[in-house]
Amino acid sequence: MAELHWKNLAEYDAELYKKYDAVVGVDEAGRGPLAGPVCAVACILPKTSLETEVLSGLDDSKKLSENKREKLFAVIDEIARYGISYVSADVIDEKNILTATMQCMAQAVRGIAEHLEGGSALILFDGNKVPEFECGTLPSNVVLQSLVKGDATSASVAAASVLAKVSRDRYMCELHKKYPLYAFDQHKGYGTKLHYECIAEHGMCPEHRRSFLKKLNFETK
Repeated sequence: MAELHWKNLAEYDAELYKKYDAVVGVDEAGRGPLAGPVCAVACILPKTSLETEVLSGLDDSKKLSENKREKLFAVIDEIARYGISYVSADVIDEKNILTATMQCMAQAVRGIAEHLEGGSALILFDGNKVPEFECGTLPSNVVLQSLVKGDATSASVAAASVLAKVSRDRYMCELHKKYPLYAFDQHKGYGTKLHYECIAEHGMCPEHRRSFLKKLNFETK
């Protein structure tokens, strides 16, 4: 089934490449956690990768095991061009998670804008919204489009979802070294029983999203 789904993902993007010179998949990781940043990636897979089994098993990152995500990350990192962005918990609290996510996605796209010059390009954003870009930020040949369940439909969006998920998980493991009392290496900031227990015992750290924890009367440590 994994190979069949990869074929469907690849065929979706291959059809788009009949019309566009570049297809960019954009996805995020970390909208729901209580702590840490949101991470977004804009990814361009080489057209040739859609014709081989090099990314066999690629899927929405949430459907993959950690081991499978890590293996796919290594392959995608080697063959793709991509931009990655993080938006901090402070900005999430200041602007709200949706605005912060759109900002993060836009920053990721700007990170690969130079690769979109000289030909037509389609940028697919996972979900039902498209970020706003200031005039002149992107080449005039770029088309922006949202795609609900894009990470289960498009190979490029699925690849972006894997890059974002693995990158953010690694980021949270690094935060664990700075804030070892919160077990960020285990729950990655999500609202697990362990995480709530850590907050109850130690209060919130600077990486916690206070707007997500309004109902909890915990002090910052």
